[in-house]
Amino acid sequence: MSDNLSFTQELRKNGIIRGDIQTNNVKNNETKDNSTDSVDFSKHLSEGNIIYIGKKPSMSYVITISSIMHEGVDELTIKARGRTISKAVDVAEIVTNKFVPNSNDEDVKISTEEITREDGTTSNVSTIEIVISKE
Repeated sequence: MSDNLSFTQELRKNGIIRGDIQTNNVKNNETKDNSTDSVDFSKHLSEGNIIYIGKKPSMSYVITISSIMHEGVDELTIKARGRTISKAVDVAEIVTNKFVPNSNDEDVKISTEEITREDGTTSNVSTIEIVISKE
């Protein structure tokens, strides 16, 4: 998290919650809006509380997962494939060790998916599912 941004501001910056980033500096005749936006996690969760790891920075996923778990979700599944597997492992470790201390990696599943490319050829891609749950 950036030193100058609060937790909520970091969430807004990463597109996790809506609303303008509020700063302590009020310029010209602008007034600060002290209303709070509700966090909309529906775009991050699919059926079964699954978070798919992709191209975003690891901390974006960590903040999202931490926020969701602090909102009352007791179990999440992190899914990744190919090159994003190492990022998924990093995210799970950061969440369980630093951000949600009463959570653990309940289950880890690894497998291989067969992917068909646009040219008709197929290739195998490794996948991982990491289930994180609160105690």
